[in-house]
Amino acid sequence: MIDIESLRKTFTTGADPVQAVDGVDLHVDEKEFFVLLGLSGSGKTTLLRCVAGLEKPEGGEVRLGEQIVSSAERGIFIPPEDRALGMVFQSYAVWPHMTVFENVAFPLTDGKRRLPRGKVRDRVMGALELVQLTGFADRPVPFLSGGQQQRVALARALAGEPKVLLMDEPLSNLDARLREEVRDEIRSLAKKLGITVLYVTHDQIEAMALADRIAVMSSGKILQIGGSQDLYDFPLNRSVGTFLGSMNEFEGTVQDHGCVKIELGLVHCAVPNGLPKEVIVAIRPEDIQFSAHSNGGSNEFPVELVSRLFLGDATVYHLSARGKKILGKTTTFDRQVDLGSSIYVRFPPEKLKIFSR
Repeated sequence: MIDIESLRKTFTTGADPVQAVDGVDLHVDEKEFFVLLGLSGSGKTTLLRCVAGLEKPEGGEVRLGEQIVSSAERGIFIPPEDRALGMVFQSYAVWPHMTVFENVAFPLTDGKRRLPRGKVRDRVMGALELVQLTGFADRPVPFLSGGQQQRVALARALAGEPKVLLMDEPLSNLDARLREEVRDEIRSLAKKLGITVLYVTHDQIEAMALADRIAVMSSGKILQIGGSQDLYDFPLNRSVGTFLGSMNEFEGTVQDHGCVKIELGLVHCAVPNGLPKEVIVAIRPEDIQFSAHSNGGSNEFPVELVSRLFLGDATVYHLSARGKKILGKTTTFDRQVDLGSSIYVRFPPEKLKIFSR
């Protein structure tokens, strides 16, 4: 449904050009919910705006279905209003002097895809029903909450019955509880309507909750594409691994027979072929195993319990070993162990991630 090949977009700020999108290749399937994930400045929003036609790339090609909508080499550039897309912005972009109904109806009465007036009301009320705002049709937009205004923006995008919906951090202005509620509604609507969604966010929890697949971006490039669990469990590099969640990292040197010497001692693990001798051994906090006593097994190390933080569904432990701070998370370890006590942690070999240093 969305095909991007060798896309390039450069901005000039002062004397130095900034490569915002740097040779990106990407394919999004029909009806797929695809998320672009990255920090500010990673290029994700610029890539989305290139698909929308709000930015004109200097190189590469964008296809929507069978139609080429942008090709620098062929001199093709279809304007945004002719791409049959729906778009929802971070800032809602609703008109404060209009009612909810008028906001949703505006693209249908004044845009290029205008409908006969007799059909507009049915289309608008249908879109408002999808976002549970039918009772607010005559209300002025300034009298709505932030979550309701974002629903108006979503209804306006859906009223045009687009095959592709572009969303640029639409939940970032909402509080945490409302963000979770609207997030679930967006996911359900996309699947119910069979819409292809390209969604931008910097929030890894949001990305993993929404996406069929995620592309992690940095410096205008895509670092890795995959499902949420694959990216979380099998990151190709440290950048992807740390962006998707906390990791404890230990500098190490590869030894013989599947061992790496780290600050705490020897760890047994599978070392990928082709890595140099100097590596980083990483493990996520929830993958660390705890014990009050030594079991004498491999990858077990004594640590000091520095502090604990109860979070309801889990407890976070701050540990120290040979001056190295370690973060652990578990639901099973005895919370009554005294602070300052010596306990033991084990790093399961299958949970260790090895990266080039």
